Amino acid sequence: QVQLVESGGGLVQAGGSLRLSCAASGSTFSINIIGWYRQAPGKQREFLASIYGDGTTNYADSVKGRFTISRENAKRTVYLQMNSLKPEDTAVYYCNFRGKASPGDTFRDYWGQGTQVTVSS
Repeated sequence: QVQLVESGGGLVQAGGSLRLSCAASGSTFSINIIGWYRQAPGKQREFLASIYGDGTTNYADSVKGRFTISRENAKRTVYLQMNSLKPEDTAVYYCNFRGKASPGDTFRDYWGQGTQVTVSS
C-alpha cells in the first residue's frame, strides 16, 4: 500500500508563507489524483488543491491565488506552497493519493498523518 508522510507545518504569522511536503513510500502503481486537504477542530475535512497525472491542477476558491500544488515527475513527493496565510488557514493539513497501489487493489484514498499549521494574528 501507499504510505504518506507530511512535513513542513508549524507556526507562522498572518501574511507569512509555508511550504508543506508529502513524501510517498510503498507501491504507487496507479495513483490518478494527488491532493491536499485540511481539517480544523469541529469541522469537516476541506478540499484545498489537487494535481492530475498530466499536471493539471484544481484549487478551492478559498485558496486560489495563494496556494500552489506541485509534484515531482515521479509523483513520489508533492508540495503545497502556501502564501499570504490567514488565521482561518489554521488546521491540520493532509495529503491524499487517490488510485491503486497495485493492479489487484481496489480504488481507494491513501492519507498521510497530517501536519499542523497554525497562523497567528
